[in-house]
Formats: sequence, C-alpha cells, structure tokens
Amino acid sequence: MRSKLFISMLSAVYSAPNVSEIEATLLEESMKKFLIGLGITIAVLVILGIVFRGPLMMMAGMAFMQPDHSFADDKTAPAPDYANPEHWAALPELEDSADVVPDGVFIDPSSTKDVDVFFIHPTTYVSPNHWNQPLTDETANKMTDDWVMRDQASVFNGCCQVYAPRYRQATLYSFQDQNGDGGKALELAYQDVRAAFNYFISERNNGRPFIIAGHSQGAFHADRLLKEAVAGKALQQRLVAAYPIGFSIDGSNGIDVCTSAEQTGCQVSWNTNTADAMVILAQPGDICVNPITWTADATAATPSANLGSISFGNGDVLEQNVTGAQCLNSQLLVEDINSDNFTLMPFGPGNYHMYDYSFFHMNIRTNARARVSAYLQAQQSTQADDELMRTLMEETGA
Repeated sequence: MRSKLFISMLSAVYSAPNVSEIEATLLEESMKKFLIGLGITIAVLVILGIVFRGPLMMMAGMAFMQPDHSFADDKTAPAPDYANPEHWAALPELEDSADVVPDGVFIDPSSTKDVDVFFIHPTTYVSPNHWNQPLTDETANKMTDDWVMRDQASVFNGCCQVYAPRYRQATLYSFQDQNGDGGKALELAYQDVRAAFNYFISERNNGRPFIIAGHSQGAFHADRLLKEAVAGKALQQRLVAAYPIGFSIDGSNGIDVCTSAEQTGCQVSWNTNTADAMVILAQPGDICVNPITWTADATAATPSANLGSISFGNGDVLEQNVTGAQCLNSQLLVEDINSDNFTLMPFGPGNYHMYDYSFFHMNIRTNARARVSAYLQAQQSTQADDELMRTLMEETGA
C-alpha cells in the first residue's frame, strides 16, 4: 500500500500519470536503495555528532555568540581608567585570586618585590550583546577572577608582583571574523591592553624587571605588545621572559625563543592537545617550548618529570604524574591524562586549551622563579663589574 502511494506521489511529482508496472518496480527498488543510503548517512552523522560533539557544539555555539549588529553600530563601553584599582583584576596591594597558592607551597613575600609580571587574561566574554566587554559585565569579571586569576595568573605569585588589567576584551566570536567587525573588536581590546601596559610601566613598575604573560586572547595581545612596545626598545633590557601561551605564536615579534630553563630575555609558548584532537590551535612553524623540559626540541618528558598539576576548581591540592609532554609539529602533545579533574574541553575531545597552565602549574611556577633568579644574578654581576670599572678609573685618574 505504501509502495503504491509512493509511486503515485512520484508520478504526480514527475508528471507521469501512466507509469508502467516495470517502471514502478524500478522506481520502488531505486527508492529503497535511496532510503537505505539516507538512513546510513543519518546514522553516520549522528555518530559523528556524538564522537565529535565538542567541535560541532563549538561551531554551533560560535554562531549563537555572533553579535547581530555591526561594530560601528555597537554602543562602545567607556574606556578603562587604570588609575582606578577596580579596573584591575590583580594588583599587589589587593587581595585577589592571583594570590592563591596550592596546599603545601610556601611563598616568602620579600622574594617577590624585585620583579613584576604583567598578565593579560584570556577571553571570558562570550556574549553576543556587544563586540567588546563592558567593564561592568559581572559574568565576565567573575570568570576572570574565579578561573583565570586563580588557575593561571597565580602561577607567578612566587616570583613576582602580579598586575592583571581588566580590558574591553573582544567577544569570543571575534576570532571568527578577524578581517571584519571581529578584527575591529580585537583592535579596541589591544588598545586597552597597550594603555594598561603604558600605565604599568610609567606609574607602577618603577624601573623593575618584568615578565609579560597571557593566555589565548591574552597571548594574542601579548605577542603584539612584545613586538610594538618591547622588542628593540630600552624596555627589552628589563624583560626577564615572556609567556604568551595558548595561541598561535610564530616567533616574529622580535623576542628570542627560550631553549633552556634559565635563559632570560626570551619567550615560551605552547598549545596543548592530543595527537588526534579534532581542533588544533597550533599552526605549522609556531613556537613550542616544552614546559617540563623547557627546550624547544622534540624531547619527550614523562609524567614523573611533571612537578605538579592543579585545577583549583577541584580543590587546592597538587596532583602528581598527571601528564608528560612532547613538542611535535608545533604542538605540545599529551596522552593518557592520569586524573579525572581535567575533563573540560570546549574545543572538542583532545584539545586541552583550558589546561595550558594547569597541567604544568608547578613547572611554570618553578621556572618563573629560576628565570627571575638568573636575571637578578646577572644584573648584580653587571652592577659589580660596573662598580669595579668605576673604582679602577678613579684610582688611575682616567
């Protein structure tokens, strides 16, 4: 009955009122094959949707996060005033989440006074309401404070005073439209970062050595900041190191790539994922410095060499042997994560963008102290040499 109905429908569609039995049979067999093929296709798509639900959901989410108006038509939020402490997510004199330390870690406050870190937070604004975050957006600010300052910026509190500006960050969708309105939003965000850095240098830093660090959108802005404000300038002499992590950093910003744990005046970067990750943020030729070995080669580090991982959302306890790491094809590859506390992967299975810092918390913490110590020792040695030279010149009357 259903076959005859289907044939009559085909006849109507194709204007063939006198379909013969042979033609009907052929059409019915063809349609059976078509329906079987369609069923298989749908099944495959469903399976793909289950297996690769992260990327599919991310793409769907990106479309949902696109502002429905142009950048020009957006109501731009007022610019930050960096003399106002409320426009900073972390300052040395404030009690903030960048002060958090893991259980069992001791910090001597007197050892952090000689060097500053300027930390640029990643994207925490995903709303389609604006192309750039209003500084009063409580949701984005809370995410910045409760996640980023705690899980990322805090890694530097054992070596340095932490400065982390709030800025009119570009909404997440902007990275899908860098040649259009998204690019304009990213430009506005960078101008805030540059203004914050200028204020930091002129009003807060007082000539101290400094580290520039960031993650994701923060690393995107840090890369440009290093190129435009530091490389080839007098400030470069005060750069202890740079940590623009979690973005495609190709090394063209004028700062050398670090190749050892105590090298100074250089930069490190990496993007963490498994070899079979569906979304890979690293591009061919990007910097990849292994945060366990601190080398830029393909040497593999075992989980036992990892000094401690932490995801503060699951408590303040360091976990051991969570993962090793290897730089390969510009990616930082990890496998067999030995913990259930690192499962959030909004970029899809195998992409551990969220944990670029958390996986290697103690390695980064230890490394930042090592680079600061090496820088200060070299500085003291230079000062001693200069003093000796002045003394000799005075004694000889030169």
